[in-house]
Amino acid sequence: MPRFVIERSIPGAGTLSGEELHDISAKSNEVLASMAPQAQWVHSYVTDDKIYCVYLADDEEAVREHAECGGFPADVVAEVRAVIDPITGA
Repeated sequence: MPRFVIERSIPGAGTLSGEELHDISAKSNEVLASMAPQAQWVHSYVTDDKIYCVYLADDEEAVREHAECGGFPADVVAEVRAVIDPITGA
């Protein structure tokens, strides 16, 4: 299944409380359960004003459907073409 990175602009994301992050995660899980097996959330990185999410999904359309149904922004959806790490350059 292809892997995608999603950039979500959420002003103040880095100051969201644990409870707010829980609520966002719960909503995402709810939507994903209704879409199974089209998309799977791997993890997300929360920065000051954005959340970057890594998903496995059938295609970009499934990622965007999840965002729309959950009420989440999906400003940029990019399919991962390769993964590199320090071992790649050794």
